[in-house]
Amino acid sequence: MAFLRGVIRCSVSRKYGTGVSIYNLTLRGGKSSRIRLFLPFQSCNQIALKSVTAGAINDLTADKKSFGSKRDPLDTGFADPKAAFKSKTTYEVLRAYIVYQLCSINYLVENNMKLMKICKTLLGERLFTAIMKATFYGHFVAGEDQYKIVPTLKRLHSFGVKPILDYSVEEDISQEEAEKRELAATQSEVQATPTQPSEAAQIGGEMPQYNVNKTFADRRYKVSSARTYFYLNEATCERNVEIFQDCLHAVAGATYGTGITAVKLTALGRPQLLLQLSEVIMRTRNFVSEIIGGRGNVLGHHMTAEVLEKKLKDAGIKDTSKFLEKVVTDSEGVIHLFPWSGIVTENFELSDTFRVPSLKEGRMVRLISQLSKKEEEMFRNMVRRVNTLVQTAQELDVRIMIDAEQTYFQPA
Repeated sequence: MAFLRGVIRCSVSRKYGTGVSIYNLTLRGGKSSRIRLFLPFQSCNQIALKSVTAGAINDLTADKKSFGSKRDPLDTGFADPKAAFKSKTTYEVLRAYIVYQLCSINYLVENNMKLMKICKTLLGERLFTAIMKATFYGHFVAGEDQYKIVPTLKRLHSFGVKPILDYSVEEDISQEEAEKRELAATQSEVQATPTQPSEAAQIGGEMPQYNVNKTFADRRYKVSSARTYFYLNEATCERNVEIFQDCLHAVAGATYGTGITAVKLTALGRPQLLLQLSEVIMRTRNFVSEIIGGRGNVLGHHMTAEVLEKKLKDAGIKDTSKFLEKVVTDSEGVIHLFPWSGIVTENFELSDTFRVPSLKEGRMVRLISQLSKKEEEMFRNMVRRVNTLVQTAQELDVRIMIDAEQTYFQPA
């Protein structure tokens, strides 16, 4: 029921572009479970039975009895108010106005959990649920489970709207508990000491932006999101995989393969690993900038393996043969410094995979602090969970969207 914190403060048109509506859907029967439904208004009088063959969408037709009568698609430019609101009844428009007026009250938004608990205690479970369904819940939520959302999806489909389902189960934890979990999950078991600083600092200097400060540890604060995940243990991540798989099945059954499921990577692994990977990516960019002697888009320089080898040779760096052997080039001539096999297999440690020559030191340095055996296993588990979801989506013919999170997670 804590859907107020995430969605009611976001500016839909500013964050998701013109012509986007947001709904929340409940996947399971839990009191606080829900799915967020992003609805970009696109013309889709016909549906594709296979998401992988989107190009053939015009050749496939939907069953009129299944989705109701055909209607004109909404005006994607939103220049015509009649087209923008014709999918809504007068009651729905009035309810939306009241809900958004209430959502503009900062006190109500910032204390919504506390106020809902008080109202639930005073009104009782049944009356409180009825009021919520008639107001906030009814406006943002399309259904209580994967079966009850089907009529809403069919109705929206008749107006040319396709869904993106975002599963969410809001944990009822305090700010102190959230900060404690986040700080614990973003600290490595192997930390550099003041007398032995990290080798990675040789490439790009210190990067404090990839260290979580207690002030920002509670990632729920003033964030428009259906769900913020706080790492507890590996078992919780395994349960999240099952939840996302249920969401994939719901999308496949309710949208006939035309929908998309949003997945957050912080739900599938330890955030500390994502922070370190983000730092590795940024340091790699700095390394390439040092090699080419400039800044900007490193991909635009089209540095070849031959140029890289010559630069390292001119710098007098030895023992780079193994590093150069692992460098691969794609069809466009862009080089990739790190082998994918060293990331997804257990034959290589990540601290050995992410190593580059330092022009200042004249030797190979690690871009990532040495991980413990436990952290290495956690990383492999995270990759395995992502692969599991991708395989499930492929079998069900459903598309996956990696949902954006905090800026310090974005590179990874």
